[in-house]
Amino acid sequence: MGRIDARIVAGVGALVLVAAGAAGCGGRQDSATKDDAAREVSCKVTKDTRVGIATGNATGVYYVVGNALAGELSKTTDGKLTGTAAETGASVQNVEQLVAGQYDVAFSLFDTAVNAVQGKGSFTAPQPVKALARIYDNYTQVVVRADAGITSVADMKGKKISTGSPKSGTEVIANRLLTAAGLDPAKDVQAQRLDLTKTVDGMKDGSIDGFFWSGGVPTGGVTDLFTTSGDKVKFVDISPLLPKMAELNPAYQAGTIGKDIYRTPADVPTIVVPNVLLVRDNLDADVACAITRTVFDSKDALAQANPAAKGIELGNARKTDPVPLHRGAERALSDLGAS
Repeated sequence: MGRIDARIVAGVGALVLVAAGAAGCGGRQDSATKDDAAREVSCKVTKDTRVGIATGNATGVYYVVGNALAGELSKTTDGKLTGTAAETGASVQNVEQLVAGQYDVAFSLFDTAVNAVQGKGSFTAPQPVKALARIYDNYTQVVVRADAGITSVADMKGKKISTGSPKSGTEVIANRLLTAAGLDPAKDVQAQRLDLTKTVDGMKDGSIDGFFWSGGVPTGGVTDLFTTSGDKVKFVDISPLLPKMAELNPAYQAGTIGKDIYRTPADVPTIVVPNVLLVRDNLDADVACAITRTVFDSKDALAQANPAAKGIELGNARKTDPVPLHRGAERALSDLGAS
């Protein structure tokens, strides 16, 4: 993936929170059926079908892009396929609820997805999930109060630190970074397992010293914090921990949060990890194909919801190994000319 420059021109991204299922046609809608492996993939959804999309925290990019995707599904399938995007705790919880049948599509950090198919980390056994595509990258954003005396992750010892929602990809990365810095996440920090909205509130009122967040840029909650708090908050450079993180998972790469993203004094070196869209391995192939096509056919609309979606590229779509692509996604990406 190489070094990534995240100087994204945010502009005035319309935060389109689409009413779940509002784009669908009237009448009965069925949940997506199980795949028939003997049937050829047509990529056509012929009956009214609804899919649930597991996203993340309400002020994060997963939620915004997921809502936009839910609205676009109806447009690209003549109203046959509609989506409902739900706020969740993100990656780990998303995979668990996807496998349990509570959702049909799930946003996930790539490192969590790899753990899921390998039965490692938060998962005690391999999970029956496959990928639709690799999408945009998440940036690890570590922010502290300027008066907290924190200049590195190691300085977080004894501090009140939000490590993200329980069972989120953010929590996974936060604990790994703390460990890489020589700290015991369970003992050396006063971990606050909070979603981004509560985290930002805690930073504003001084009840939290710092936080970890893994999300696309710009993330609405982080923008709000820097806009309202100014120089009272600052980023921590976590790039010195990249070698140890890369040993754990090659998904971790070097990246940069450009100074224009949050109007910071300088660019911030950081660690990035790709995102993937996951489905159960037995999801109807035509539904999987239609969703995958929509992601790329509607990229401009998704980027309007949040500029992070500009990072969705066909050239990266197939780069999900060792997470296998769903056969419906394979058909869609072949039709779209993905390399």
